[in-house]
Amino acid sequence: MQKVRPDLDIGGNIRKLRKAHNMTQDDVVAQMQLRGIEISRGTYAKIETNLMNIKVSELVVLKDIFGCGYEDFFAGLELED
Repeated sequence: MQKVRPDLDIGGNIRKLRKAHNMTQDDVVAQMQLRGIEISRGTYAKIETNLMNIKVSELVVLKDIFGCGYEDFFAGLELED
């Protein structure tokens, strides 16, 4: 089994956006599924904890769900030297 090495903590920002909208992980997953993204709560939880990389299609749908800009997913993230 290959271990995923997270690039940047985008999952933390996704979690903050979810909480700012007073949504549970189940709420977000349900909204994603309504928009055509087949995802389980377990997979979504792995995205928030950086155990799984997010797909671009998932990011596009989350932007719609949270009504935010793409920059909000990357706020405060910097590449380490």
